[in-house]
Amino acid sequence: MTLTRRDFLKTAAAAGAGMAASGFPVRRTRADGHETLRIGYLPITDAAPLLIAHAKGYFREEGLKVAPPLRVRSWSTLSESFLTGKFNVTHLLLPIPVWMRYNNGAPVKVLAWDHTNGSALTVRGDEEIRGFADLGGKQIAVPYWYSMHNIILQMGLKQAGLTPVIQSQRAALKPDEVNLFVLSPPEMPVALSGRKIDGFIVAEPFNALSELKIGARIMRFTGDMWKNHPCCVIVMKEKFSREYAVFTQKVINSIVRAQLWVIENPDGAARILSREGEGYLPTGEAVLKRVFTGYETETYGPGAVPQAIRHPEWGIRRIGFQPYPYPSATRFIVREMRETVMEGDMAFLKKLNIDDAARDLVDDRFVKRAIEAVGGPDRFDLIDLEHPWQREEVIAL
Repeated sequence: MTLTRRDFLKTAAAAGAGMAASGFPVRRTRADGHETLRIGYLPITDAAPLLIAHAKGYFREEGLKVAPPLRVRSWSTLSESFLTGKFNVTHLLLPIPVWMRYNNGAPVKVLAWDHTNGSALTVRGDEEIRGFADLGGKQIAVPYWYSMHNIILQMGLKQAGLTPVIQSQRAALKPDEVNLFVLSPPEMPVALSGRKIDGFIVAEPFNALSELKIGARIMRFTGDMWKNHPCCVIVMKEKFSREYAVFTQKVINSIVRAQLWVIENPDGAARILSREGEGYLPTGEAVLKRVFTGYETETYGPGAVPQAIRHPEWGIRRIGFQPYPYPSATRFIVREMRETVMEGDMAFLKKLNIDDAARDLVDDRFVKRAIEAVGGPDRFDLIDLEHPWQREEVIAL
């Protein structure tokens, strides 16, 4: 690309020293300073890195212009708004970009993990539900068909000898069937309280909210079934991240800084995100503190009914923040999507080469640089310190 002297000076002013750190030469990038960062998010703690980066001023410190983050209520709305250009960066459940790119041909790229763990299977407090085997004949809500929640729920059901089905809630269920349906996360606690459903699997803070406000019980934390699993990822459109490479690097730098800050300041994160704080989430501070700090073995471990933590030796957090997108996890997600019951045409998954998809879906250049800039991968939750860019997935349902 040929730049005029004026364009070059604008680009240099916007990028400065960040250009050298990013490794992207000026002549191959557009004048990133002209673009405004537009963030869309769901009111869940999955969005914490994006929101904390905004609240702490990290985007501005990187020299970016940023609009106030916009909140939406459903994954469908968020996905559609992202694809139509209302937002140029957002968080999406990891299976959603798989579906977008390989079924719909949408040029989406995963640039980093947004967080790990941070979800749970929550059930009514007035029912004797101890584990997956007790879910036969029950109605369970999921946030989206293309979600880690749907995948890991069905893995647990099948291991317990149950059959996931998708049908009307009014239709009769066999004792070994579990009816699944999509419900917007903010609607889940209300439906559970009104006995319209028997349980739901979703991101925080709706599990903690249901615990504290309506007497619901956590049946299992998803991180206790799949150790430090990804849930939401940071996405941009491929052309955008390629043409605005400096801009993209600065966005990821800011998000990684925010992840580290949340790890070191969980109470502060709860305060900022809460309605008593900056109001990014319509949730009270006490509930959010439960999300960021409430993972006690004495509360959820041996002796608890149900026992939500069965692997305390894993030493995980209720919600964690690990930005690196491990290829092994992407491969696992794609493989398990093939075996998961969902609405819609799933034929594209049968044709998808798992290894090729893992390489093609993710661009990890930006996040590697951002991780190194904050001190290296050992500042985050790791499986193997000797091989920080690799790991084996640990599943124990």
